[in-house]
Amino acid sequence: MSTTESTPLVEPLLDKPLRADAQRNREQLISVAGRAFAERGVDTSLEEIAKQAGVGIGTLYRHFPTRHALIEAVYRQEVEVLCGGVDELLATLPADQALDEWMQRFIGYVAIKRGLMSALKEVVAADSEVFARSRAQMNEAVAKLVSAAVAAGAIRADAEPADLLRGLSGFCMFGDQEDGWQGRALRLSRLLVDGLRYGAPQP
Repeated sequence: MSTTESTPLVEPLLDKPLRADAQRNREQLISVAGRAFAERGVDTSLEEIAKQAGVGIGTLYRHFPTRHALIEAVYRQEVEVLCGGVDELLATLPADQALDEWMQRFIGYVAIKRGLMSALKEVVAADSEVFARSRAQMNEAVAKLVSAAVAAGAIRADAEPADLLRGLSGFCMFGDQEDGWQGRALRLSRLLVDGLRYGAPQP
């Protein structure tokens, strides 16, 4: 990364409502960047991202003055998608299965987006607003899923959302540099859900 990309800046276009075309450009840039970062890493050419998004590099920089500004936007979007899917899961699946599915999605999110967090941690504090907000969103999502599953009698009444999230995060961290870690994390996650079902009022 160049020196000019090392310090994240506030996105100036977010200070006022965007025109519809500008909003579409911004969303397209975030979408393309998310795929590019997942496939090729966070050092992917910004010019290539702009090209794939169908805009000029100047448009990219107007929305995201630095590489880290774009990385942060992608990171925020991924957290929003992960946590924003809770209501749909609860509406379409039994509560314990919704919890299981969300946990599987969380592991997939970690596998793909680990590089985003590493890049952000290089330039922002661990207790910064971006990480504080993502933690709050994760905690709220897990609490909602656990509460629904407990209310349905599908998991143990003493299940603690914070403990579940800690365990899930631990599965993702353990052996994450080894091949096949994601498969092991997925298996451990399902074992954890089965453990939560043990002793539930409704089998």
